[in-house]
Amino acid sequence: MASEELEIADLAQASVLACVIVDTQSGRIAADNSQARALLESSDLVGKDFALFLKDNLPELIVFTESVDYFGENWTRDLKLKNSKSEEIGAELHGRLIRQDGTTFLQIQIIDMSSYAARTDATATSNLHAKGLMEWKRARIFFAEMENENRLILDAAGEGIYGINLEGKTTFVNNAAQEILGWTDEDVIGQNIHELIHHHHLDGSKYPSRDCPIFHSFRNEQVNRVEDEVFWHKNGKPIEVEYTSTPIYDQQVLAGAVVIFRDVSQRRESERKLHHAMTQIEGLRERLEQENEYLQEEIQSVRSHFELVGSSPATLRTLAQIDLVAETESNVFIMGEGGTGKALVASAIHKSSLRSKRPIIPVNCAGISTSSFESELFGHVRGAFQGALHDRTGKLEIANGGTLFLDEVSEIPMELQGKVLKTLQEQSFERLGSNRTSKIDVRVIASSSEDLTQCIKQGTFREDLYFFLNVFPIDCHPLRERTSDIPELTQHFLTLTCERLNLQRPTITKANMRDLIEYHWPGNVRELQNVIERGAILARGDKLVLDLRNGDGSNLNSSDHEILTEKQLIQLQAQNIINCLTQTNGRVSGEEGAAQLMGIKPTTLYSRIKKYGISIKD
Repeated sequence: MASEELEIADLAQASVLACVIVDTQSGRIAADNSQARALLESSDLVGKDFALFLKDNLPELIVFTESVDYFGENWTRDLKLKNSKSEEIGAELHGRLIRQDGTTFLQIQIIDMSSYAARTDATATSNLHAKGLMEWKRARIFFAEMENENRLILDAAGEGIYGINLEGKTTFVNNAAQEILGWTDEDVIGQNIHELIHHHHLDGSKYPSRDCPIFHSFRNEQVNRVEDEVFWHKNGKPIEVEYTSTPIYDQQVLAGAVVIFRDVSQRRESERKLHHAMTQIEGLRERLEQENEYLQEEIQSVRSHFELVGSSPATLRTLAQIDLVAETESNVFIMGEGGTGKALVASAIHKSSLRSKRPIIPVNCAGISTSSFESELFGHVRGAFQGALHDRTGKLEIANGGTLFLDEVSEIPMELQGKVLKTLQEQSFERLGSNRTSKIDVRVIASSSEDLTQCIKQGTFREDLYFFLNVFPIDCHPLRERTSDIPELTQHFLTLTCERLNLQRPTITKANMRDLIEYHWPGNVRELQNVIERGAILARGDKLVLDLRNGDGSNLNSSDHEILTEKQLIQLQAQNIINCLTQTNGRVSGEEGAAQLMGIKPTTLYSRIKKYGISIKD
């Protein structure tokens, strides 16, 4: 260790500049030299924390150390030093890393900028004399005459104008330029104006003078026009400008350049605001059109009821769960057979939530083909695929600020489940054909008539998506398990049907109610609704007429317990499908489709139609 200390000390002593060597692990000075002790006004620096000599900029030291580590060596003027008397020292620090025996040291050589400036001035003076007083006087007279002859014209101009010589030093500046930039002629005359007003790009990156079109004007002897750059005000704020830089000559000898510029900040800001407003208006227009389309679909579907009806223990438990979860932002997963009211539960949760002022947007995952599912959910831009003739807002974007209801979520194509999960987790998406990411704020409610745990075992549903959706599960029990709700539901459906169809309300007899309660209801509440509507239409006199019969005329609720053969069962099922398709005019999927009426998935119904050879003729 002693030899190591000796080596480090030798490195410090060998430097002609003020030098300290800092242990990067402890931050303490391991070696110094006399120049450093004199500059920092401390008789002994070794062992002291180097941060004691920093002026509240320890983070900059860390950044500087990292840059030295990356580049091998580096320099900075951003670190402000102070001596032992807390007096600030303007300094330029040069650093490099030294590694010895597993220890890393930062060697810092310090240039006192006050001494450096004095030496620079002395050198400049010496060079000036070396070039000859006559050349200096000629240039000064040329620019003085130009300024005297044109000062009135320049100051009357509304645009900023300034001139620079071949060294990039400012020779004149008019009143408009001073007003726009905040710099006075005393500030800029004789100074490198690029370092004052053109030193950085708007994004903060450094703007080297070698890349500056103004300098190119006299170096390449060409006129440059620029419309999208910034000059920097004296207060440090950027000013968006358009400018033209033109080379100027003294008796055909290149003498420098003149720059004419105008402040276009206000105009550009107005253009940006207008563009932003137009973009917002276009987005709102699309969104309103889609919401209007959604609302029209809702009106046309003529939902039978808008609140949960019933007082059975199962219904009361569902209502209690809705009250618990509604005002939270938790995801909800609703399970139950087809026709048990899963969509109604989702609507009730949304209407009781803090998002009720925005719509709940349903996505019928079973009613969308695999090829169009992605476009339906995420939207697309024109030209995203063949047939995409205009932009379309997806259901995710329409649901922004509200609730997204993924109905029959088990039907989401397996290849898209990962993308759906990522989108819902990150609350951001991209339309098809676009690379612009949009943020959204949606609450997710999902439902399924399939057991998702079985789907996971079968490899048709992602387990991580299931866990994301299944934060708060709610079971919708089948109607056969809550028969005590049938009287209330019957009265409710009958009232709605008679009002909608303008029918005289018939009486529900005890025999009617007994048949309704004894029936096994494979189609659950949806089937009960259809039975009541059919009974109101068929009512004779003032009594409700119930038709609880199958398509072949046999009573499904009869007590004769007739035993059917396998062939008869197949015929019965085939006839039921034909009757259902006849009622829906051949529509299989979607709202009021045959699959929905039968309480099965569209894919299952398609399979049975093919299996039984059912055709349009049937």
